[in-house]
Amino acid sequence: MSDVLAAPRLAGRRIGILIESDFVEDEIAYYRKRFAEEDIEVVLLTRLWGQESLTFTGHEHQATLDVNGDLEQLDYGELHQFSALVVPSGMVADRLRYSEDLQQAAPAVALMRRAFRIPSLLKAFSCHGLSLLSAAPELVGDREVTCHNNLVGDVRNMGARYLDQDIVIDRDLITSRTVEERHLLARAVIETLAAPAAEAA
Repeated sequence: MSDVLAAPRLAGRRIGILIESDFVEDEIAYYRKRFAEEDIEVVLLTRLWGQESLTFTGHEHQATLDVNGDLEQLDYGELHQFSALVVPSGMVADRLRYSEDLQQAAPAVALMRRAFRIPSLLKAFSCHGLSLLSAAPELVGDREVTCHNNLVGDVRNMGARYLDQDIVIDRDLITSRTVEERHLLARAVIETLAAPAAEAA
């Protein structure tokens, strides 16, 4: 079954994908291609540490990826310019939850706290991506999620309700089990974004 949708095109929409080293190259490449097929702009985001851009290395093929989107600059006004944020598989979430000041949340965690205050903004997490929210468990408390088997105990300790499914959609929160379900995650994001337009038509 093809995952090319007959839904209305999504020109003008913007999706942010969080990036750090040890990202899964095939996953990021798939998201960029699939979202582009729907006329969605993809913006790669990371903590730039005061630099104009940073280059990250993939996990499997050591492919490099240049990123110049600064997640620390995404205040509420900027976030409203996005339709979705995607936290991918690999070590991305673990690296982004680092904070040099233990009294302060990591910038990516602070970003998620802002993002979860915007119901119209989709938040999508693949595989181990939900580990980014371990320092902000209130964001997924009593929410239905799926994740990698290794993370099930963690998400339950965060107060989330784990479902043994490949993909789970709980309103503005979309989660997938592993990187192998990247096509399901992308499809769920696209269909959820297209639904209001389809209903209006």
